[in-house]
Amino acid sequence: MSALPRHVIGFLTSLRVTVVLLAISIVLIFAATIDQVQLGILAVQEKYFRSFFVFWNVPGSEIPVPIYPGGYLIGGLLLINLVAAHLYRFQFSWKRSGLVLTHAGLVLLLIGELLTGLWQRDSQMQLQEGETKRYTEDFYLNELALIDTTDAQADTVVAIPEELLASGRTIQHPKLPFQVRVISHLPNAMLRMREQSPSAPPSPATMGVGTRVAVLPLRATPRPSERNTPAAFVELVGAEGTLGTWLISTEIGAPQEFTYNNHSWRLILRAKRYYNPYGITLLKVTHDVYPGSDIPKNFASRIRLKSDDGRDDREVVVYMNNPLRYGGLTYYQYQMNKATGLSVFQVVRNPSWLLPYVSSIMMGTGLVVQFGIHLIDFVRRRYARPLPVSTP
Repeated sequence: MSALPRHVIGFLTSLRVTVVLLAISIVLIFAATIDQVQLGILAVQEKYFRSFFVFWNVPGSEIPVPIYPGGYLIGGLLLINLVAAHLYRFQFSWKRSGLVLTHAGLVLLLIGELLTGLWQRDSQMQLQEGETKRYTEDFYLNELALIDTTDAQADTVVAIPEELLASGRTIQHPKLPFQVRVISHLPNAMLRMREQSPSAPPSPATMGVGTRVAVLPLRATPRPSERNTPAAFVELVGAEGTLGTWLISTEIGAPQEFTYNNHSWRLILRAKRYYNPYGITLLKVTHDVYPGSDIPKNFASRIRLKSDDGRDDREVVVYMNNPLRYGGLTYYQYQMNKATGLSVFQVVRNPSWLLPYVSSIMMGTGLVVQFGIHLIDFVRRRYARPLPVSTP
């Protein structure tokens, strides 16, 4: 083996590299914990742990500069270091079986965290008693929905992600007989009636509620407890020319309507939707408290689950610590308002949710096995020693 591959293998399998990576990860965790006060836990996860580098913007500009390795890079190098050390340094034997099992569990834990960061999706479903929904809504992502309601039997919906609106590009979809031109986009804004904000600049909107509303920009917040209310001005352009400019915002709850080429259309900026091949109907909400207090005793929602293929049509009770798992999604009881008959479910899609449990069992079992092997070996050697012979 030449000198270069030998040095590379020595570096990849080095215990010093392991120690350095662990030290770097400790600093990363410390910095993320401090920054969580400003950013919130979700933004910190994306910035520090679910990235290859931690970036810092040059003051006075939006130029990102990498300043520190991120969680994906550190975790990937630790994974390579651990696998390489086992392949080139350790020889498998029953005396090392517990150690191998423990390290295999650690490898699985690192892989599980990677898959969770890539695949996990959180959304919510809000239901009133008697209401049925076939979709969940994202907590943070939004979309511009353009809905053709001409057909009384079914609507044709074109959903444009907010990222495309933020890019400012002109959007042309095959199902749209017009283009969508983004005049401006605000990641967070407050709407006020124009008479309440006489000093606000003139509105670019020529159609809909935007002609009567003032838009006040706000600083975007990354905190998970606070939600941004984005707004945008979009111009629809057909073959004959402009159809008008609309103000869209998540604060505008009702769709705005217009007609084009004898087709009835609606447009609305709403939470991004994820549709499912089944419907969930809220039958009853239960909210019990301990007598003489406001302390919650039980949150429960009785729902009816009905799949499109007819295989499932059953009632399920979802309550705290008893979620519904169906179709790769997990429905947790999140919020409730018994007075209005409202129930809110947090819906989580995480195909790799079992991996942390499996890896923890593997590591725990490996430690027990390794301890047992050493204990048995110690006892065997202890009793194998000849007893001292005393002389009179």
